[in-house]
Amino acid sequence: MPRWEYITTPLLLHRETAILNNWGSEGWELVQVVTGAEGGMIAFFKRPVES
Repeated sequence: MPRWEYITTPLLLHRETAILNNWGSEGWELVQVVTGAEGGMIAFFKRPVES
Protein backbone atom coordinates (compact mmCIF):
# COMPACT_ATOMS: atom_id res chain seq x y z
CA MET A 1 0.00 0.00 0.00
CA PRO A 2 1.48 3.41 -0.92
CA ARG A 3 2.49 5.85 1.79
CA TRP A 4 1.92 9.59 1.32
CA GLU A 5 3.31 12.80 2.69
CA TYR A 6 1.36 16.05 2.68
CA ILE A 7 2.06 19.77 2.67
CA THR A 8 -0.02 22.94 2.71
CA THR A 9 0.95 26.34 1.38
CA PRO A 10 -0.77 29.69 0.92
CA LEU A 11 -1.54 30.74 -2.66
CA LEU A 12 -0.60 34.36 -3.12
CA LEU A 13 -2.90 36.45 -5.28
CA HIS A 14 -1.64 36.71 -8.88
CA ARG A 15 1.13 34.13 -8.19
CA GLU A 16 -1.05 31.02 -8.11
CA THR A 17 0.28 29.43 -11.31
CA ALA A 18 3.93 29.96 -10.39
CA ILE A 19 3.39 28.50 -6.92
CA LEU A 20 1.50 25.46 -8.26
CA ASN A 21 4.11 24.84 -10.98
CA ASN A 22 6.93 25.08 -8.43
CA TRP A 23 5.42 22.45 -6.13
CA GLY A 24 4.43 20.28 -9.12
CA SER A 25 8.01 20.29 -10.40
CA GLU A 26 9.05 18.79 -7.06
CA GLY A 27 6.60 15.90 -7.42
CA TRP A 28 3.72 17.33 -5.37
CA GLU A 29 0.18 16.71 -6.64
CA LEU A 30 -2.50 19.31 -5.87
CA VAL A 31 -5.33 17.73 -3.87
CA GLN A 32 -7.52 20.69 -2.93
CA VAL A 33 -7.66 24.48 -2.62
CA VAL A 34 -9.72 25.99 0.19
CA THR A 35 -10.34 29.45 1.58
CA GLY A 36 -8.44 29.87 4.83
CA ALA A 37 -9.89 31.23 8.05
CA GLU A 38 -8.46 34.67 7.34
CA GLY A 39 -9.66 34.77 3.72
CA GLY A 40 -6.62 33.69 1.72
CA MET A 41 -6.41 30.53 -0.38
CA ILE A 42 -4.60 27.45 0.97
CA ALA A 43 -3.38 24.64 -1.31
CA PHE A 44 -3.09 21.05 -0.11
CA PHE A 45 -0.60 18.76 -1.86
CA LYS A 46 0.45 15.11 -1.56
CA ARG A 47 3.21 12.91 -2.97
CA PRO A 48 4.32 9.34 -2.42
CA VAL A 49 6.91 8.81 0.30
CA GLU A 50 10.13 7.56 -1.23
CA SER A 51 11.46 4.40 0.39
